[in-house]
Amino acid sequence: MAILLSTKDGTMPTWRDALLALDGGLDIRMFPASGPAEDIDVAICWSSYDMAELRRYPNLKLLVSMGAGVDHLLRPPGPPPGVPVARLKDVLLTSAMGEWVLLNVLRFHRQDLQYRAQQAARIWRELPAPETATRRIGFLGLGELGAHAAGLCRVLGFTVMGWSRQPRRLDGVQCFAGTDGLDAMLRQTDILVCLLPLTPDTRGVINARTLALLPRGAALINGARGGHVVAQDLLAALDSGHVSAAALDVFEPEPLPADHAFWAHPRVLVWPHAASITIPRSVAPQVVENIHRLRAGQPLINLVDFSTGY
Repeated sequence: MAILLSTKDGTMPTWRDALLALDGGLDIRMFPASGPAEDIDVAICWSSYDMAELRRYPNLKLLVSMGAGVDHLLRPPGPPPGVPVARLKDVLLTSAMGEWVLLNVLRFHRQDLQYRAQQAARIWRELPAPETATRRIGFLGLGELGAHAAGLCRVLGFTVMGWSRQPRRLDGVQCFAGTDGLDAMLRQTDILVCLLPLTPDTRGVINARTLALLPRGAALINGARGGHVVAQDLLAALDSGHVSAAALDVFEPEPLPADHAFWAHPRVLVWPHAASITIPRSVAPQVVENIHRLRAGQPLINLVDFSTGY
């Protein structure tokens, strides 16, 4: 029984070392040097490209995503039939995303883009002081990442709201659910933060209709997936001034093409899918635990529900 690692060449040794530090007896192969196909019973992957490749391994019994999201692995052709998929739940992933969200909430709240534009033009002008309690932050997605980031904003004194597919209750957060709830929250949102899983139901959720529901001058922060945003609709809303700014960490496709309008737009902040990066030594314990559970015939942890897509 062996484990196949498949990701960027430069990071595979780090993943291997983190796993071996917990169990030196693991047989770890780094793609494409997988050895005999029948040896592989666990695959740890990031790219959707791997899904067709994994059909070569007849004894594969577990697929582990190298991140919290799994939408990229569920695209056609998807995982080999019958193979369970586990995703990562990690405190460092959660805290890093919270930091990135808070960075951009404060940037937009404290008018940083306007002050940086004034600096470039050598303009000394004080802008009206913002009031934290009256700034309304709306979260799309109240899972582990969204709930944590919402809590950080609440601690700072912002008015915090959140929308989820199913009703939720969070202390200090006004929660919404369903289509009517989404529209109601958007109408009150000054800074919209998207941390939803990408599913067929959430693809394109940030579009011309939903952007138009935001108060004029609202800002967008997307740390979820590029497929949540209809790019041309967002650009139109930015150019019209209805949306004042956007901080984007994710795109479709990735890498973001060099000629894409987001790169040069004066009110768009671009990150290269770096808001929350998986640290192998932090997530290795849960990966090794699942490997041990699999081989002992015990229930697996952090499994993806294929009916919901996360």
